[in-house]
Amino acid sequence: MRFQKICVLGMGYIGLPTASTFAANGIKVVGVDVNENIVRGLQDGKLHIIYEPGLRELVDKALHSGNLLIRNQPEEADAFIIAVPTPFYKDKRADLSYVKAAAGSIVPFLCRHNLVILESTSPPRTTVDVLVPILERSGLKAGEDFYLVYSPERVLPGKILEELINNARVIGGIDKPSAEAGRELYATFVKGEIILTNATTAEMVKLMENTYRDINIAIANEFSRLADRFKIDVWEAIKLANRHPRVRILEPGPGVGGHCISVDPWFLVEAAPDLARLTRTAREVNDAQPEFVISLITRALNGDVAGKRIALLGLTYKADVDDMRESPAIVVAHLLQAAGAKIQAFEPSRPGGDFENIPLSSTFEAALDGVDAVVLLVGHSIFRQLQPQQIADLSPARIVIDIVNAWDVETFGRAGFRIMRLGVG
Repeated sequence: MRFQKICVLGMGYIGLPTASTFAANGIKVVGVDVNENIVRGLQDGKLHIIYEPGLRELVDKALHSGNLLIRNQPEEADAFIIAVPTPFYKDKRADLSYVKAAAGSIVPFLCRHNLVILESTSPPRTTVDVLVPILERSGLKAGEDFYLVYSPERVLPGKILEELINNARVIGGIDKPSAEAGRELYATFVKGEIILTNATTAEMVKLMENTYRDINIAIANEFSRLADRFKIDVWEAIKLANRHPRVRILEPGPGVGGHCISVDPWFLVEAAPDLARLTRTAREVNDAQPEFVISLITRALNGDVAGKRIALLGLTYKADVDDMRESPAIVVAHLLQAAGAKIQAFEPSRPGGDFENIPLSSTFEAALDGVDAVVLLVGHSIFRQLQPQQIADLSPARIVIDIVNAWDVETFGRAGFRIMRLGVG
């Protein structure tokens, strides 16, 4: 097949880098988003994703070349890539409304021999049970008149461009010709191995990867609670346990966030609740970790946070990114507010204003002004490098709660601070 023009639906963390990478490799790309602010911003050269190395330069290059056009609706193309969000409802069921809407928007433009690819993380059988009926409203038959593929994104925020190109790519077709068509398209830029399978297996692969990681984080978080109970240092215990050649325990933290690990395992629970028992338990452990963080902060403040002014450092779901989707740090902030604390949060990627009713300080100095305690929730590099004197010069607080094991206990102790750490009884 010759792919002269493709249409990418969804200009988020995956769709925009994907569209720009195709455009940089000489293919005409129409990038589509229903958010008018994103559309207008990109048309004006303004990027809504800030902290992603190399992305701004790539998008600028793609736009200036004329190969990338930003629109609010699809156009006729040789291939369509759906890269829209798949969040979940409050009851943890997958919300496929964006996927369905994107598929429906393609129908008027779908032609014979087109290729349609779903990249959005989805419950098993979404491609065959949900996408096929929608796309066949065009009067065309999937697998006969057009090709249909599921190919999951498998990239890490902060390394999206590197991993988009170099990671192995799984192509799951509803039939072999569809998978082969998908391989031909992604071979435009993918340097990693391209592996062909069926659509449902490809869906399962993505869910298995993130569920595996979620379970491993859950045991680390559970170890932090056990260490607190047994009055030992979980960080020391993990370091010693990891000296075993077949053990690799991860680090605990305030919970699990992001749009993948904290969401995807629930798709398996929804699809097979009678079987996904370990998956559910891991999710429950990680979802409850912010409550444990609150208990630690409460103990540090002599049993009551009501009326206390608390500086929260970091609100993203992980260090050195600007992504706050499903962030456990946000949950911690809301729990503190519900308990009557007065929080002053500082997130370097979003200074000033507010986020989900959380007041954001415009500067680090403003966040520390007059607080009773400082809580490090996210291990951004800028925070890890802080010395106790920098905090002492800005704030009367001498209580610090380190949730990510970033600060040296002895150094802070000598400077007159009482430091409490997650998982240290």
